[in-house]
Amino acid sequence: MPVHDPYAWALDFEALGLVPAVGIAYSLALRRYPAERWRIACFAAGLALILAAFVTPLHTLSMHFLLSAHLLQNVVLAEWAPALCVLGLPPALAAAACRRSVVGTLTHPLVALPLWLGTYFAWHVPAAYDAALRHPTSLIHVEHGCYFVAGFLFWWPALQNAPHRLSGGTRALYLFAAFVLAAPLGLLLALIPRAVYDFYVHAPHRIWGLSPLADQQIGGAAMALEQASVLFAASTYFFLRFLGGDERAEAYRSLQRSS
Repeated sequence: MPVHDPYAWALDFEALGLVPAVGIAYSLALRRYPAERWRIACFAAGLALILAAFVTPLHTLSMHFLLSAHLLQNVVLAEWAPALCVLGLPPALAAAACRRSVVGTLTHPLVALPLWLGTYFAWHVPAAYDAALRHPTSLIHVEHGCYFVAGFLFWWPALQNAPHRLSGGTRALYLFAAFVLAAPLGLLLALIPRAVYDFYVHAPHRIWGLSPLADQQIGGAAMALEQASVLFAASTYFFLRFLGGDERAEAYRSLQRSS
């Protein structure tokens, strides 16, 4: 088996082709559905994160050396990049997309959250996880695509108003539920007393002096900490907005303008 440089940049041609194509499609959509600069910046940042996940040394470390690196890559694809891309959607474009019943159904909180959780947990089953890593030109792309699509649908009810305009309190509860239900996965990986992913247990080359179990514990703890910081912080933000009455004030101003 060839020895890989753990710090080598990767040439993932799927990402190098797909990310620019999505960027071009987004630019064309902006002609019909203009967006504020901050939304455009968010969408661009989301695409940049996806590209970074596949061409930087993170991808090399993920595919050949460290479970913890792969868990970080999964977090980027399932949480960070989708959140930024959803924020980057112009509201008019989101509303137009929701005219299709399938979009409205998939972005319903009671559908999007179980779908995201199910995707997250299913792909972390050792048999599925190892199988994806052993098929780096096929199944691994299915896994990564599932993460992003599920993450995109998950963030939609929290960050967009169409088609389900949720109150700040409901958004806070939605994100808090996601935090509570997703946290056990990272904690389980951090606390279980043996390494469960054979692909990394039998990896021919190890770096940084990490055993497979230590690598798994670091990755699990980092995942749990990330979800606590991102999901709990987002939940707190919407809860504070709800307590502050921002939405009630906005509704009152809208009523005044219409009268």
